[in-house]
Amino acid sequence: MRKLSDDSRDKRNEDKKKLKEKRGRRWVITVILLTFVISSLLQMIQASLMSKVNLAMAFVILIVFVLIGILFDIIGVAVTSANETPFHSLSSQKIRGAKEAVRLIRSADRVGSFCNDVIGDIVGIISGSATTVIVAMIMASGVNFNNFALTTIMTALVAALTIGGKAAGKRIAIEKSNDIVFFVGKVISFIAPVK
Repeated sequence: MRKLSDDSRDKRNEDKKKLKEKRGRRWVITVILLTFVISSLLQMIQASLMSKVNLAMAFVILIVFVLIGILFDIIGVAVTSANETPFHSLSSQKIRGAKEAVRLIRSADRVGSFCNDVIGDIVGIISGSATTVIVAMIMASGVNFNNFALTTIMTALVAALTIGGKAAGKRIAIEKSNDIVFFVGKVISFIAPVK
């Protein structure tokens, strides 16, 4: 009898392992497809906007993309460091966004991967593309400046703003993780509420 229960436990463990591997493969495929779609859309938006604006507005668009990267990095860090317990009480009181917050925290690995890796990397690449367009606009305006030096300065400036913003954002995300997750949960509750 004991041998039978050990065999069934081994079978259940093996089934769980296979299911986990299958979900892992499915997540990787989902990330690849999401990255392709989101990066295509954001690149089209950025290219379309940059071709129709002046230099000042091009800088504004660049800053917006940098801020999007910082914002999603904050969300990703907050979700991975938030505490699920307070949201159960709020959820039982039917407070809007609490169920969504619990779901975010329970999926912290995927939410963090999406926010930090997918969105963060896409926005980083698009910021680089926008930087190149801005350098071309500056050079086309007749400014007498070395192209290599200007590209280096602009790239370093965007990298410094992005990394500095994310560093400051991480501290805020850790200190205010539950507040941030609750806010994101409320936003999600209007877009795609948890049943």
